[in-house]
Amino acid sequence: MECKLIRALEAPPEIKCSRNIYEMNNDAMVFQQNDLFPAAFPFMEDIRRQGKLCDVVLKVDDQAFSAHKIVLASTIPYFHAMFTNDMIESRQNEIIMQGIEANSLEALINFAYSGRVHLDKNNVQSIMIGASFLQLNKVKDACATFLLKRLHPQNALGIRQFADTLSCTSLVESATKYIEHCFPEVSLSDEYLHLPLNEVQNLFTRNELCVESEEQVFEACMRWVKHADGRAADLPVLLSQIRLPLLSPLYLTDRVATEELIRTSHQCRDLLDEARVFHLIPERRHLLQSFRTKPRACEVQGYIYVVGGLNRHGDSLSTVEYYDPHANEWQLAPAMSMLRSRLGVAVLRGKLYAFGGYNGIDRLASVEVYDAVREEWSTVAPMQCKRSALGATSLGNLIYVCGGYDGVTSLNSVERYHPQTNTWNWLAPMNKSRSAGAVIACQGYVYALGGHDGLSIFDSVERYDPNTDTWVEATPMQNKRCRLGVAILGGKLYACGGYDGSFFLQTVEMFDPNTNKWSYVASMNAQRSRVALTANMDTALAIFGYISRKDLGSLLKKLEKPPFTVSQKRGNEKQEKEILSTWASFFKKQLHATIHKLKV
Repeated sequence: MECKLIRALEAPPEIKCSRNIYEMNNDAMVFQQNDLFPAAFPFMEDIRRQGKLCDVVLKVDDQAFSAHKIVLASTIPYFHAMFTNDMIESRQNEIIMQGIEANSLEALINFAYSGRVHLDKNNVQSIMIGASFLQLNKVKDACATFLLKRLHPQNALGIRQFADTLSCTSLVESATKYIEHCFPEVSLSDEYLHLPLNEVQNLFTRNELCVESEEQVFEACMRWVKHADGRAADLPVLLSQIRLPLLSPLYLTDRVATEELIRTSHQCRDLLDEARVFHLIPERRHLLQSFRTKPRACEVQGYIYVVGGLNRHGDSLSTVEYYDPHANEWQLAPAMSMLRSRLGVAVLRGKLYAFGGYNGIDRLASVEVYDAVREEWSTVAPMQCKRSALGATSLGNLIYVCGGYDGVTSLNSVERYHPQTNTWNWLAPMNKSRSAGAVIACQGYVYALGGHDGLSIFDSVERYDPNTDTWVEATPMQNKRCRLGVAILGGKLYACGGYDGSFFLQTVEMFDPNTNKWSYVASMNAQRSRVALTANMDTALAIFGYISRKDLGSLLKKLEKPPFTVSQKRGNEKQEKEILSTWASFFKKQLHATIHKLKV
């Protein structure tokens, strides 16, 4: 008996039944069982535990674990490389594992079959080491999250050191901020007392230490010195990093001057005398200015720096200014050694770096670093190629420079600077050549946003993982933008203004890395290109940039409770000289409108 198939007059819609999907057209049907793989893996785990169909045994010490190569290769990158690249282990049925503990290996094999791993205070470090070894980055991140939520003054130093050995930059950064914020309590821990000299010195030099007074730093210093024999010789080095002039005269006299270890050290007595003179002769204080006479950052809000750029005649600048929110005024800082416009800037460990740019004649590869404590610029190793209109950001203890323009073409190349060795190395290039894009670090990744390649302006975003040296596409912005500004505020990434090829942009987008979604927030008061955006003390955004002629009039009028307050410090288009000169004058008079707080 023959079955006749008659074409339907109209294709029926897609039919969904339970978790299954039937995709139908006139002549065929595709059946898809969505729960096939979730349902299959528990059976695979059961088969493994029965020792059936297993084709590999992994041994650690005196323990052995049976498994299936196809499952391990499909779920664990380490075994994928081992079994699919003709390594000798791919032909072995028994493999001796090194560098991982037996309990961690067992837990991660179970994870390969179930997608679940149990973490607690007893196994998290072992599993994190194992996950790092097997390149299970999501498990490693889960371990980092577990440790992050359990930071305590008694364990923060140890967690930071542990994270640093595994190159877990996001946890290192979080632990460092925690240590800075809770330094008085951290300095009472056993971990602190067992730190080596260089790490204690590094703590004392940090401008970000959050202390009620410098007395807490001095007491922490003396606890460490007196904890072990032989440390008295280190006291002058440590005391030189303590801001003794900020101590009260009474404390200097009754506590510091009576300390036997200080009285018997010529170098320590000199530092004490410096502090005494600072208090006894106020008219000489301007001659004694140094990092020891400046409050730590927790005692004042952060400064906002404007570096280089263009004046209203279109000339490149070397000048540097900074805004002091405590005094509510702008001040000049020492100028750079070179003229730089369209440069990249980044901050690392309290130092401000200026990368490349354009001097009015040529693109630059040179790099300068500003020490705000010593108030001086110095030159460091140049980049490996010339770049203007580049993006730069710091992540962990390193700085990343991405894209830009070399005078001939837009660049997709990426290089990384190591401040400790003063060296650069090449990294994997971006997927797109990006000039006038934006680069920023967020949650352990480096994001590159927007920009152009000389032909097209992008809405695309890509993300770099320093653990794998790879770039992957991220959720694109809702608007294509070059010459945009970006900043991190409240854990969210903000992209402001820019140019879309036709218009200067007024819109602001916010990216939530937890949901991987962009959403529009309140727009700026004006269309704005070549935007410089920064977050100050995680509560404020400062927006600078070029505005169009039609927006100037509205900006000169005060608006009630604007979502953002916009400002123009200097123009950069020759045809707008007169307007931007007027605006610069207005800006000086309306400084309070420069910074606007955005609550999160």
